[in-house]
Amino acid sequence: MAKLKDQNINQDALSKAAYSLFDFTKKEKPFLLIICILITIAGIVTPYTYAAMWFGFALAAYSAIANDSIQTIGTFIASNQKQKWYYLWLFMGLIFVGTVTFSWFYYDGDVSYQRLRVDGLDQAPESFVFLQIAAPIVLLVMTRLRMPVSTTFLLLNVFTYKAGTIIGVMQKSFIGYFVAFILAIIVWYVLEKFVTNYLKGKPGKYWYVLQWVTSGCLWAVWIMQDAANIAVFLPRELNVWEFSTYTGFVFLGLGVLFYSKGDKIQGIVNEKTRVTDVRAATIVDLVYAVILFYFKAYSQMPMSTTWVFIGLLGGRELSIALAKSKKLKKRKARLVRAYRMASNDLIKAGIGLLVSLVLALIINEGVRKEVIGLIFK
Repeated sequence: MAKLKDQNINQDALSKAAYSLFDFTKKEKPFLLIICILITIAGIVTPYTYAAMWFGFALAAYSAIANDSIQTIGTFIASNQKQKWYYLWLFMGLIFVGTVTFSWFYYDGDVSYQRLRVDGLDQAPESFVFLQIAAPIVLLVMTRLRMPVSTTFLLLNVFTYKAGTIIGVMQKSFIGYFVAFILAIIVWYVLEKFVTNYLKGKPGKYWYVLQWVTSGCLWAVWIMQDAANIAVFLPRELNVWEFSTYTGFVFLGLGVLFYSKGDKIQGIVNEKTRVTDVRAATIVDLVYAVILFYFKAYSQMPMSTTWVFIGLLGGRELSIALAKSKKLKKRKARLVRAYRMASNDLIKAGIGLLVSLVLALIINEGVRKEVIGLIFK
């Protein structure tokens, strides 16, 4: 009898999963058609290095910024919903242009702030395989599913020719997650009572100025960390025309993103406690910018800013749950909600990491040999 009951539960679960998949394909027909077209084009251009390079870059540019927008401009969009989208676009777009232009001049054509000059990523691809071009398409699908996937893992790992570089990126990213998680708990636990009292009523105009300043600083620091994810398809030193194409395409891509108000993945930010309030968004941006700047100065090794961000939001939600609820029942309910949010984001980010590692092992022979050597040593 118990066995029959288990079978019924499993059948119900499978039916729900099948229905969810059918419902997704029905709702997302235009998007899935675009994905099929992109996969076809990727297969066609892969043998042609120059065409594959620019096609891969275009996909990486839009998919990386669309996915990572929740970290930087996500709170900016959420707290400025009444503003015209093109004001937000021009502000963030011009900061992007200024930040990458400085790197291009200062580092002799390198737009990644030397993130692509670390051992294992210092060589520009001389040819491409299909899965390298397809990696940004996988990222587009995951973004559509509202998964906060690490673009650093998914895009850089498929070009890394040394396993040690992958391990270094993972170590720095995991440390970033725990630092952000713990710091968020401390900061918001201390500030919660002050914030609860102070966030009442309409915010003063100066808060909007502060939020635009902190968001702009955060965006600039994020570019210093994650521009490598977009530029990995390109030569390590760009000439004037390559730099103009790189900058112009990303600038226009940002316009599309602001016009669509962050697209599907923006929901991850909007569901968090009070991030639509300009004052709360300012504090989130400030803490996040400080953490990213510290890790930028710490070493040139790339890191996943996504993992830092979900650690920050997870710690913040947990801290608010601990500080806000005086009654035991309410506190337990808030803690359960915070735990579910944090674990859900972490699981989705973990899936992205797993996918990137599998792709890296399939694509890179050098990485495969190093891993096999470590296993059978």
